Amino acid sequence: MYTPQVIEHYENPRNAGTITDANGTATIGSTASGEMIKLTLKVLEDVIVAAKFRAFGCPTAIASASILTEMVTGSDIPEALQITAVHLSEALGGLPLDKRRYAEAAEEVLKTAIADFLSKTEV
Repeated sequence: MYTPQVIEHYENPRNAGTITDANGTATIGSTASGEMIKLTLKVLEDVIVAAKFRAFGCPTAIASASILTEMVTGSDIPEALQITAVHLSEALGGLPLDKRRYAEAAEEVLKTAIADFLSKTEV
């Protein structure tokens, strides 16, 4: 049921944790609902230099958040905003229809964290 990429990111998640001096933060879902992704970003001069996540849910939720952090680190804000659930799903070897909501949640948490960053930096 899970692709090798999902299994790899679930068993060996990248960038798990929280950035204490993050300047972009978002949480989608809740532990009470059984699905949650929290993303913290450190952005310097419009480039995401670090991204960390905390996730609660099935292996696909954790894998989606893990691959997201890899994809956004080193990207500038306009590049990061182009990342979609489709890109995340493809990077994970393709997700079945009933699991795509996790890639969609990862896209949403990214865009919300970037909006949080931009709200603090715009003049």
